[in-house]
Order: sequence, then C-alpha cells, then structure tokens
Amino acid sequence: MNPHRRSPFVVVMTVLVFLFLYVPIFVLVLYSFNASRTNVTFEGFITAFGPLQMQGSLVVQSPCGPFHWFCDLTRNQEVMTAARNTLTIAFVSTLISTLIGTMAAIALQRHEFKIKPFAQLSLYIPIVIPEIVMGIGILTLFSQVFTWVNTTFNLPPDLRLTLGMGTVIVSHIAFSVPFVTLVVQARLQGFDPSYEEAAMDLGANELVTFWRVTLPMLLPGVLSGALLAFTLSLDDFVITFFTTGPGATTLPIYVYGLLRRIITPQVNALSTVWILIVLAAVFLIQRLENRERA
Repeated sequence: MNPHRRSPFVVVMTVLVFLFLYVPIFVLVLYSFNASRTNVTFEGFITAFGPLQMQGSLVVQSPCGPFHWFCDLTRNQEVMTAARNTLTIAFVSTLISTLIGTMAAIALQRHEFKIKPFAQLSLYIPIVIPEIVMGIGILTLFSQVFTWVNTTFNLPPDLRLTLGMGTVIVSHIAFSVPFVTLVVQARLQGFDPSYEEAAMDLGANELVTFWRVTLPMLLPGVLSGALLAFTLSLDDFVITFFTTGPGATTLPIYVYGLLRRIITPQVNALSTVWILIVLAAVFLIQRLENRERA
C-alpha cells in the first residue's frame, strides 16, 4: 500500500471545505465590479473607460472603468469617517491590549500568587461567553459609572461622560487582552530561561535583559497576539454596537445601517478593500515572524 496515496474522500472533502470558505469571498469581490446599481443580481462587469452613462439601473461606462464603485467609495464621506474610526479604534486597542496581555502572560507564566488559578481561569470568560452578553454587561457598567460621575460631580453638558470612541476602545481592549495573553503564554511554554541567565551573568540588568533577550524571543508570539487583537477589533460588531455613541460609527456598524436601505456594490468594494488590508497585515506579520525565526 502506497503511504503517499491520498484518499479520494479526503481530497473531495478538502476541496468542499475550501470552496465553502472561499467561494463567498470570491463572489463578494466579483460583485464589487457589478454593472448594476442594485446588489441583488450580477448584471455583468462595468465596461470600458469613458463618461458615466446609465441604461436603466446599469452603469455602462465610468471614468474609473471597472473600478467605478471603488472610486465612488472614496467620495463617500460617511465611509471615510467610519473607516478612520475603525482603524483608530483597532490600532489603539491593539497597542494597549498587546502591552497588557504580554505583561499578564509573563506574570502568569513566571510568578506564583494566591489568585493565580482564578486569574488564569478568568482569561477564558470573555472568550467563552457570547459577545452579546459581554456587550450588555459593558454597556450596563458604563451607564452606571457615567451616571454616578455626572450626577455626583454635577458636570456641565460639555464635560459629561457619554458613549463614544473612548468607550469602544476600552471595550475592545477588555475583549482582546485574553486572546493576546493566551497566545503569548503559548510562546512562553518553550522559552529557555538560560538565555536570560547568561545575559545577567554578562552584566545586563533585568530591563536590558528583557529588552535585548526576552522580548526578541517572544516577538513572534507578541506579533501573533497583536494581529489577532487587530483583526478582532476590525470586524467586531456586537460589542461595538452596544458601546458606540455619536461620532464613533465603525465600518461594521455603518454596513449594518445600510441593510435598511438599498445596498449598492459600493459595500462590496468596501469589503474588498478591507480584505486586501487584512491580507497585507497577515503577510507582513508572516514576513516578520519568518525573519525572527531565521
């Protein structure tokens, strides 16, 4: 029996799984070049370059050629604002959650304290419970704290605490820290402390040892945790929906609002751009990890 022979059943199931995962993405990208203004049926590709001409609901020609909906996307101020909010929230929450998660992972892995079992177990709570439960809990917390602060200190309307960008960032940090911590902890499992001991024997203090020895060796795990936190923040809808406020609309919230109106291929163009951004981020992290391993 040939050990390298692949079972036809395994091959078929593998192909079906990949089709199930990636055909919807392909269809989404395909519809971003749809000539129809409605996103219900595919009416063909937008044709050659030229002035914009309409035949019924079809966009026959466009100054941007087949990229008409991408050009139209750049002129949509609401989309640009939502994209800026989404990226701002993602970058800030990723930076803070990666810092907190890395420190928490090192503390849990290397130190013993009374509440360590509870601290370790509590990391799984935000991961296991439904997001809607966590979103309602965070909203209740913000509502109670903000009401107490505004009433106790009698803050003027301009200084009153309200839902907005800050509350979304804090909620994303709370949601992302456990993921970063667990990823970095997995990296610490195979860490050899003799490298740190050698650095200290050569005269390096704890700070220099951490910066020059420990952190570079943990960097692949830290980057993986940061990427996970970044992607979770980018596509989060449920928690953001409960904690957002005026001026803090993100792209998932904006797209959800479009469901109440006619959805044009502009949404598909936006999703295509978002997919390319995520792929670029994944490729960059992979290159950095390969460089560190080399």
